Amino acid sequence: MVEQSEMLTPVAYLPSRREVRQAQQGVLPRAAVIAYADTAPTAKATAVPATAATATAAAAIAPALTSSPTVGTPALPDNPVAATDESATEPEKAPRSKAAGLLSFFRETVIIMISALAVSWLIKTLLVQAFFIPSESMEDTLEVGDRVIVSRMVPRFFDVNRGDIVVFTDPGDWLGDYIAPDRGAFGNAITTALTWVGLFPHDAGDHLIKRAIGVPGDHVMCCDNEGRIVLNGVPISEQLYIRPGAVPSQDPFDVTVPPDMLFVMGDNRQNSADSRYNQDKPYEGFVPINNVVGTAFVTVWPLNHLSWLRNPGSVFQGVPNP
Repeated sequence: MVEQSEMLTPVAYLPSRREVRQAQQGVLPRAAVIAYADTAPTAKATAVPATAATATAAAAIAPALTSSPTVGTPALPDNPVAATDESATEPEKAPRSKAAGLLSFFRETVIIMISALAVSWLIKTLLVQAFFIPSESMEDTLEVGDRVIVSRMVPRFFDVNRGDIVVFTDPGDWLGDYIAPDRGAFGNAITTALTWVGLFPHDAGDHLIKRAIGVPGDHVMCCDNEGRIVLNGVPISEQLYIRPGAVPSQDPFDVTVPPDMLFVMGDNRQNSADSRYNQDKPYEGFVPINNVVGTAFVTVWPLNHLSWLRNPGSVFQGVPNP
């Protein structure tokens, strides 16, 4: 009886196709593959039948190993520059023309300018607007040449209160024949355009600025025995805002403010053509609330006049509702 081990012929370990390919590419040293094959397990562990297929496979692997590159020096391509610098094979991009660059810059500039003007117009229409002070009627609170910012939230969303500084359109010939400064055809066009979008302050062409003293329903009269304005039967002390040395009014009056109207006065009482002196005009000296553009809340120019225009609420604190 013959033992099974005698029917098997021990052969060397056969590397896999992957190992052969790696040896050819230089990734796996050829010597290591050969050494690994020389130290293959004994016949009992790796014995396979000695057949013609085994011999054929061994013969096929041997030339592959012997033709592999030297250990540690993988073969380089014939043209190393072309293999390592892929950009060398790409066609050069045509340089961008100066005309295209200028056109792109011009287009972006126009878009930015239009966007800025649109935002400015929206802010001017809905939120705030700048105005220029042309006269002495609000001194010393506001001086000639001051620029103020007006909140357009009043009276659109909030009520006008006693003591607010209001900007309003002329309710009827209060300004008389106003002659706007002539800046030339081009200057006038630029000024009009910048004013319309809100980048230039309005002048006094058709706007006035005064302080609201009486609101709808208030009974306003002048004066008590001490020369003070009386509101709804309560005298008020106005030293917080009227010009030093000025008196509340040198002329007497006694009025009741109609619905949706305001009674306004300038802080420079002896130099202000306000509600007292326009009773022969439309609305009998009162200002329709619909004419109010907004309330001034800050002086922004010149810088040495920079200040908040706060409502002097303490002056009217004790005044009852009508």
